Amino acid sequence: MKRRAIRPAVYAVFFAFFAALVFLSHLPFLSLPYYWDEAGQFVPAALDILRSGSWIPHSVVPNIHPPLVMGYLAAVWKVGGFHPEMTRAAMLVVASFALLAAFLLAIELLRHTGGSPAFLAAGFLCASPLFFAQAVLAELDLPAMLFTTLALLLFIQDRLRLSAAVCVLLVMVKETSLVVPLVFLGWLAYERRWKQAALFLAPAIVLGAWVAGLTAKTGHWAGNAGFVHENVIYPSHPLQLLGNLGRRLYYLFVANLHWLGSIAIVLAARRSILFQSRSWKMAWVMVAAHVAMLTPLGGAALERYLLPVLPILYAAMAAGMSRYRPRVQFANAVALTVGMAVCSFVNPPYPFPYENNLAFVDFVKLHREAAGYLESWLPNAHIESTWPLTAEFANPDLGYVHKGFVTRNLNDESLRDTDWRNVDVLILYSRTWVPPYNVSPVHHVSREELRKRVPFPVTAHFEQRGQWVDIFVNPLDRYSNNRMVFNSPSSESTRGWALASRIQAPR
Repeated sequence: MKRRAIRPAVYAVFFAFFAALVFLSHLPFLSLPYYWDEAGQFVPAALDILRSGSWIPHSVVPNIHPPLVMGYLAAVWKVGGFHPEMTRAAMLVVASFALLAAFLLAIELLRHTGGSPAFLAAGFLCASPLFFAQAVLAELDLPAMLFTTLALLLFIQDRLRLSAAVCVLLVMVKETSLVVPLVFLGWLAYERRWKQAALFLAPAIVLGAWVAGLTAKTGHWAGNAGFVHENVIYPSHPLQLLGNLGRRLYYLFVANLHWLGSIAIVLAARRSILFQSRSWKMAWVMVAAHVAMLTPLGGAALERYLLPVLPILYAAMAAGMSRYRPRVQFANAVALTVGMAVCSFVNPPYPFPYENNLAFVDFVKLHREAAGYLESWLPNAHIESTWPLTAEFANPDLGYVHKGFVTRNLNDESLRDTDWRNVDVLILYSRTWVPPYNVSPVHHVSREELRKRVPFPVTAHFEQRGQWVDIFVNPLDRYSNNRMVFNSPSSESTRGWALASRIQAPR
């Protein structure tokens, strides 16, 4: 089928449509404080670029992540000012372009089916709880999705110089994205197109230059040895590798009602030649290479690492459903779209990272509420907790506090070896979703178990949709040489700010 030229105005119209959809659906989240890795790495690193011109961060521990996204945020803040709304808007622009790129890729992959299922593929991506949550977060994987999708689109269209140029940007977003140009290089080498294959050496050269500069500055090729241990050595255990692979495959093909689309893919592959074109073979190789690369890398095995292949997966699901009879196609498409949208608000019956859906919103709201409580009642507190809360409460830039607290990370998260004489204020909180009826075999220490190990009373408790924050205060207020007075230290029934009336403010 001959490819028709598309006028720039058409691209602009579709981008405006997708941008309106993305921005309007995310308006309630524009003022949220920064979440987890945003607070712990990416926002401080971007501020280092903005304030000191340092492309290798110094306010947080440097690592191998290239600086393109942080440089983009710094440029946006330079123009519009540093505040969460500007950061969220900047990432939503990226999400809008990513959605447009995914739509265009679906059109290209589905050319032999008329291209109409491309709208369905874009709808699946919009409804995906992972895409919806990540669209507003200042992290690396959604920008990586944008450039991966665009590079694959250009490669399939045989616009190889542009594809290689996009791959250079891609590897400066995330170092593991080097797998993309390497797949292209291998594919062209297999076709004996040696000169074109050489174009895709450029991303590796650019990434190598970044690593060389990082090594010269920090003395370690990855920025720090701990990063290598957590993301390379720890996941290399055979059981960990098997678990990571199973987790990747489960999320792609089963979770969030994806199994409906997976069935459509399998049936279409068995009953037609739909996926046998060069374009689809290239796309499936990309999915396989990305999953294979992720399996031994990344200690946290986060689902957001899979974002770059979601446009391919949803295009395949839309293509498979296009082979159904109209009524069956409509029923499956609606069920999958609505089911994924519901999964943005309903948590699964097993532990998962909050950033996989809108649970991260509850997390940051709870922490902001706890921070407000402490600023009102214990403004001079020395706080002991776990990261990232310690970073959130120490750094006003992150949107939780007006003036930073003195914080210290717990040496022992189980609290068994804690020296309670040196603890003023202890904050415990739900770091992972653990449902009441947990189907996961992994044991997580419960809130009740942790509370039994703390010799102080719970002075404030905050809870929202199954997540919680507990604040414990040492009865001897060492930082102001006064004693706290508790009207009812054993009571745990009062939630949130209501508990403030039971505690005398420090004098």
